[in-house]
Amino acid sequence: MSVVKSPLSESDRKVVGDALQGALVDLIDLSLVAKQVHWNVVGPRFRSVHLQLDDVVDTARQHSDTVAERASAVGVNPDGRSKTLAKTTAIDLVPDGWIKDVDAVRVLVDALKVVIDRMRQRIEETDRPDPVSQDILITLTADLEKHAWMFQAESA
Repeated sequence: MSVVKSPLSESDRKVVGDALQGALVDLIDLSLVAKQVHWNVVGPRFRSVHLQLDDVVDTARQHSDTVAERASAVGVNPDGRSKTLAKTTAIDLVPDGWIKDVDAVRVLVDALKVVIDRMRQRIEETDRPDPVSQDILITLTADLEKHAWMFQAESA
């Protein structure tokens, strides 16, 4: 049951809803991964990596709210529960314990790659059914790609 009338057809709402739900899961998990690494990073580049991780967290949290609200606007229930994240995330687990700065950068580069690849797929899927949602996905992907570039430059 949806109490919000969708401007999309039922089939388009399904495609867009799946894309937005997947994006929401990826963004929430990315923020959790970045925060976990943020708390445990050590090494000579601690400060710069530590601060850079908070930038990723801020980006992911801001965009997750936008994505969830867009889902609601098209009549789809956003689901950001931990149980849902655990079942549907594609991001690898963060290693236990302290994380050397070089390993922290690698963890973020890998996580961002997974999320960006999935976002680009969602951009293609939402092209016809909902350019508005596609625009949101394009904007957030650009921000994630900027973070990916910065972390890759950090490890060059």
